[in-house]
This record gives sequence, C-alpha cells and structure tokens, in this order.
Amino acid sequence: MHSASGPPSVPVAAVRIAGRDRQETDVGAHLRAQPLDPARPGPDALPSTPQRRRPWVKRWLRRLALGCAVLLAVVTTASFIYNACTAHRAAPPKGLRYVQAADIRTRYRTWGTSGSPVVLVHGAFEQVDTWSRLAPLLARDHRVYALDLTGDGYSQRRGPYTVGHFTQQLLGFLDAMHLGGPGARPLLVGHSSGAAVVAQAALRAPGRIGGVMLLDGDALDTGAGPPPALKYVLLDPYRTSLLRLALSGDRLIRSVYDTQCGPTCPPLDAAGVDQWRRPLQVPGAEAALWSMLGQGVPGLPAHEVARLAALHIPKSVVFGAQDDVFSSQTPQQTARRIGAPTPTLIPRARHLTMISNPRDVATAVEALATRTT
Repeated sequence: MHSASGPPSVPVAAVRIAGRDRQETDVGAHLRAQPLDPARPGPDALPSTPQRRRPWVKRWLRRLALGCAVLLAVVTTASFIYNACTAHRAAPPKGLRYVQAADIRTRYRTWGTSGSPVVLVHGAFEQVDTWSRLAPLLARDHRVYALDLTGDGYSQRRGPYTVGHFTQQLLGFLDAMHLGGPGARPLLVGHSSGAAVVAQAALRAPGRIGGVMLLDGDALDTGAGPPPALKYVLLDPYRTSLLRLALSGDRLIRSVYDTQCGPTCPPLDAAGVDQWRRPLQVPGAEAALWSMLGQGVPGLPAHEVARLAALHIPKSVVFGAQDDVFSSQTPQQTARRIGAPTPTLIPRARHLTMISNPRDVATAVEALATRTT
C-alpha cells in the first residue's frame, strides 16, 4: 500500500545496487587521480635490490681536492720565499783570465811555454779546472790551453747551447790565442760531449787542426740526457728551489763525482766540492742549466761524425775500460767510424779518465801528437 501524501516507494535492492555503484565509481576516480609511483612495486613485480647511494665518496673527493689545493698553495708560497732568501748568487773566483772568443767572453787557462799546442775541451757540466791533473803533465812538452764553453764554468752564458755555437766559440778561441796557422795547428782533445765540439771544429776548419782525440765520448747525438718532459714537470719556482736545496749540501756533488770517476780518483775535499758546485751558483747559471737540460747532451748525427774518416789528420779514441756511460762496443765503433786506429782502453777507469788516470791519458795524447798522417 502507498500513502497518498508520501514519496513514491523505492525497492530496497535497487537502493543497495545504486549505493555500490557510487562507491565503485568514487574508488576508481580516486585511483585515477593518484600519480603512479615507479618506486612502489606492483603486485606482479619481482623484488629488486635498492640503489646504493654513496654520498661519502663525493665528500671525500671534495676534501681531497681541497687538501691538494691547500698543499699546493703552501708549497708554492714556501718555494717563492725560499728562492727569495737564497737569491744571492756566488761570485766567480778571483784572478780568472778571459778572452773574447767569437761572441762570448771566455774564461781560459794555459800551461807550458813551449812545444806544439794542445787545446782541451771539456764535456757537459765540466770546466777548465776539470783538466787540472792532466794539463801539468802535458805542459812538460806542449803549450796547453783549456777554455770554459758557454753555459758551463765561468764563461759568459749566451745561448743557444748547441754544438754549432760551442764550435764557433772554440774556433774564436783559436783565433784569440793565435792558433791554427802554420806551425801552430793544435791537437784538440774533447771529453764526453766535448768530443762533438772538437769533431765539428775539425770538419769546419781541417786546415787549422793538427789532430783530434775523442776522450770518453763518441760525438754522437744520441738523445742522451733527461727526458724532454722534465722541463714541463719541473717548473719555476719549484725547480729553482730543488736545485738550490740539492746544491746546499755536498752529497749530490760527491755522489756524482764518485759514480763518474770511480775508486781510483782522489777524494773530494771542501775545495774540490766548491770547484764543481760554484759554477752552478753564479749569475745566469740556473737559466743556462735548464736550457741545456731541455736540449739534452749535444752531439752530431752519425753520418756527420763519419766524415772525420776522410780528413787527413791524426785521430784517436780513448775510453775508460769501465765507462758505464757508454756500451762496451762504443770505443771500437767510434774508432771505426772516424777512421782512427784501435782505441785505447784505460784499465779500471770510468768516465772521468783525465782525473782518475791522468798519466795514461797524457801518454795517449803524446802518442797522437807524434804521429804523422
């Protein structure tokens, strides 16, 4: 029965169905409104390993970079301060003799007053005084001359520090000493890298040269010396600081001397250490040193050295039998290359034969001086 005045009657089942439909509609709308969470696995997703984050690695890298920057700043500042405190340069010894040789004010020494002339040409990082044990022996029968090549010793430092420039200085020195004319053609003795200088001098002016001796040197451009990258690694102010620190004591000088000279050499006293060290401490020495190190040990191409074989002048090759700067085959190869007789090997001697065995070297020089072509 329906009341005439009330609302029309609705079946209870219809009301329940309608309510369920509204609920499903509301839930679906709610789900569509929510953004999908890719990190929330679905019901069918497989379990996965969570991503591991390591923020501590980045923190430590930043700290390391900061520490390196601070250390570099401290070392750089200390290097500048040390260089400023050690900027005073040593003075050359008093009483040195100089002459103008080509474009270089050249320090030199002489021994003896009579006999045929002998000119001694040192190697890298050596100087006139390197010959102080040999020259007096030669001076008994010869007029002996020695010069400091530019870049070493106490001669004016003027680049380029090449074989060509050294040779120009040597020939200029012969002019200044009035050597090279008739009756005054000198015998040239070149030690180590100085062998290349006397070789090129003979090639440039064969008529002015009386003979050539390659002493502990093959005259070749072998690329020996420090790697070229060194000049990019050792930059200022660090390289200056390292050099001055190394030279502040005696250890470096004594170590190199003992290694190159061997057990038969006289030990270095304080004056001997100063003789090797002071030329590296005079004004201009550091800049010249870095320039020479960048170019490596000077030498000539093999084909140019071989041109000596065609020169009609006496030639000889002398090496220390235990010279570890070169291979054991180098003396024989060098003698064949320049057209010299069998090389002279000095027993037990290393690379500084004029210091370790001056009498043996003097005998070899005398033998060369008395030879005729």
